[in-house]
Amino acid sequence: MPARCKRNSSGERRLLTCWPRPLCRSRSTRTIWGHERKECFRQAAGNCGLAARPPQPKITCVVNITSRGILLRKRKLSDTSLIISWCTDSLGVIQTVARGARRPKSPFRGRLDLFFEAEISIAKSRRSNLHPLREVVIVNPFAGIRNDHRRTQAASYFVELIEVCTETEHHEPEIFRLLQRAFAYLNEHDPDQRAVIHFESELARITGVQGAKPSAAMALGRLFGRLPSSRATLLKLFTRDKGDS
Repeated sequence: MPARCKRNSSGERRLLTCWPRPLCRSRSTRTIWGHERKECFRQAAGNCGLAARPPQPKITCVVNITSRGILLRKRKLSDTSLIISWCTDSLGVIQTVARGARRPKSPFRGRLDLFFEAEISIAKSRRSNLHPLREVVIVNPFAGIRNDHRRTQAASYFVELIEVCTETEHHEPEIFRLLQRAFAYLNEHDPDQRAVIHFESELARITGVQGAKPSAAMALGRLFGRLPSSRATLLKLFTRDKGDS
C-alpha cells in the first residue's frame, strides 16, 4: 500500500500513512520525510523467509488403470505389505505393491493367492516399476491347480517360463491368453509331457521362434539365455509317474 503525503505550510512533505507493518521481527528504523518508518531490512535485501512468496502447491495427477491379470508371484515387502507380480492382458507383466495386505483386516485378505485370475486396479507410478495396487476382484481362483502337486508344479513352471521370456511392462496380450488357457486346463486335468510341450510351442510361436530345431524349449533357451530349472524336475516327475503306472 503506497504512502500518502501532503505538504505543510512550510512546504515540507509529511507522511500520513505508513507502509504495512512487515511480518518479520528483524526490523530497522529509518526516517522518511521526517517520519520514522520500520521496515524489515532482510526483506529489503531480498532474503526474508517470512516475507518470501509462498511455495506453490504441487499438482499430482494419479492415473488409475484397470486390467485383467493372473497372479504370478508374491513376496514380502515389509511387515504389512507385499509385492505382487501379475501377467495382465493390457500391461504385460507388472509389479504392484499391496500396502497393508498382511494386516488381519486388510481388504486384500484372501484375494492375493498364487494363480488367481482377477480384475485389478492400480495407480500407475511414474517414478518406478512398482505400482500401488488399489483393488482386486477375483474372477477365477483356479482352485483345482492347488489341489494336486503335479498341477501346482506345472503351473509354477509355466509362470517361471513366462517370466524368463517376457520383459517387464511389455504389452503382449497373447501371452496372457496362453497362460489363461493353460491354467484352465490344469484346473480340470492332470498335466503330462505333451501339455508342457504344447505350452512351450505356443510361447515359441508368440516370441517368433516357431519351428526352430530341435525343440521349442531349446529355441526359447537359446533366445532368452536359459530355461527354468523347474523344467527338468517336472519332466522327471512325469517319467516317474509313467513308470509307476
